[in-house]
Amino acid sequence: MNPNRGDRQDAFLALLETNKNILFKVASAYCREPGERDDLVAEMTAALWKSFGRYDEQFRFSTWAYRICLNIAISFYRAERRRVERRSAVDAAALEIAAPEDDADERVARLEAFVAGLGDLDKALMLLYLDEHDYQSIAAILGLTLTNVATKLSRLRARAKSALRDEPAPPSEGVTDGTR
Repeated sequence: MNPNRGDRQDAFLALLETNKNILFKVASAYCREPGERDDLVAEMTAALWKSFGRYDEQFRFSTWAYRICLNIAISFYRAERRRVERRSAVDAAALEIAAPEDDADERVARLEAFVAGLGDLDKALMLLYLDEHDYQSIAAILGLTLTNVATKLSRLRARAKSALRDEPAPPSEGVTDGTR
């Protein structure tokens, strides 16, 4: 057994505890069901631990964790979407959603619905933006250029504003599934 394993494990657990909100935010953005969120958090935790030996301490743990968690979440989301497509369709009328109690709850619900409808990359961009990461940090986490982040977020913010005001969204340029 590696004598430093205990120290490494303690360091990992301390960093994970400090940054656990990242896992929960990412899981909430990509999974609607509590059980799925729990599964995704477990997968992200395992992936972080598996990769921890390659973590470079010159970078912030949160940036590194976001990058890994978003990649795991996107893979998990795609796999879950394929599983759902194979299941039989649920009668939409059988599902009733309670109306939000006030305007703030309604706006949050509409924002969540907007984010849920985005493609993988756009969802990750909005999640990081709403978590108040600066453009440089978002670019580092997602492996994009600063200009690409600024352009995509400008377009996403315009679409979000329209969606929250019940206006038709401005025409989007290119692919809207977040793949470009």
